[in-house]
Amino acid sequence: MQPKRNTTDSLLDIQHELIAREPIFHRPEHGITRADFESMMADEFWETGASGQRYSREYVLDLLEQRYADGPYEDKWATEDFYCQQIARDNYLLTYTLHQDERVTRRATLWRRTDNGWVIVYHQGTIVEDK
Repeated sequence: MQPKRNTTDSLLDIQHELIAREPIFHRPEHGITRADFESMMADEFWETGASGQRYSREYVLDLLEQRYADGPYEDKWATEDFYCQQIARDNYLLTYTLHQDERVTRRATLWRRTDNGWVIVYHQGTIVEDK
């Protein structure tokens, strides 16, 4: 049932660059201020949360600003099963599984390489239910 997904050798360097940025907004080494998060996001960024709700760039920025208002945010997580594919020039889809305590989600982030570095165009999380 599961698709076989292996990142092609030509994309492994890009995959490693993007893995170092995931899960997005949970890596304090990339910044914790609103300005830091703004620089990580494309102007047209939006997100579909695990609930199925769609969130605007401004909503996500407001939420992140609140989360980090008192300093670094403690969050225990682990990632696995990364897969990267190029979908257009300078645009890459990175998918992976995120474990946060008992919660497991499949994540998909659309990344764009710009002259100023990597920016997030879209992000989605889907809860994995027990079968």
